Amino acid sequence: VSTSHLQLAAFALGTVGWILCTISMGTVEWRVWHVDNTTVISSGIAWVGIWKVCFISYLHISPGYKEQFCHKFSGHDFSIPHEIYAAQVLLLIAMLMGVLGLTATIFALRNVYMGITQKTLITRFFLLGGFFYMFAALCILIPVSWNFYSVVQNQSITFPPSYYMPSSPAAQEAGAAIPIGIVAVILLLLSGTFSLSYRFPATTNTVMK
Repeated sequence: VSTSHLQLAAFALGTVGWILCTISMGTVEWRVWHVDNTTVISSGIAWVGIWKVCFISYLHISPGYKEQFCHKFSGHDFSIPHEIYAAQVLLLIAMLMGVLGLTATIFALRNVYMGITQKTLITRFFLLGGFFYMFAALCILIPVSWNFYSVVQNQSITFPPSYYMPSSPAAQEAGAAIPIGIVAVILLLLSGTFSLSYRFPATTNTVMK
């Protein structure tokens, strides 16, 4: 048990990292657009996420949306950038990899704390958990970096007319989802490193006289 403190920390960090990954995926503030025309976008700010785009409007532009208007991205909208659809797939994979990593770590820790001394089984599950954590971190890092690059370059998006969005903003900045994703990457990388560093303690035979 005394040799698995780092792996227990890996489980805790991995859990927080997985939660942050989920929060980042569900947050609409990936890109914050500032627009000049406030006729429809009343606040002058629109949020572009990986699942939908939202803004505040005082016009009744769509049934059920009297103030906040949101439009979900569709696979038929070919004008939507590839990094948005890639982020959807990669973050779903990251969530799955995170769950598998946590499951493997739980199984290995269970054997450790229950005194089950099966070296191969424990070591392999810690290594497996570390691999899943690392892979999840990579799956988050790619869309976060890709979208951040798009923000820095102030890239435009040709939205369909039904989105009520301009094709380019006056300015844009990184939303809250990107730093949340970066923290998730750091925690999952730490979790993976701690899990992969596990070494089964050497046993010695003692003769009692």
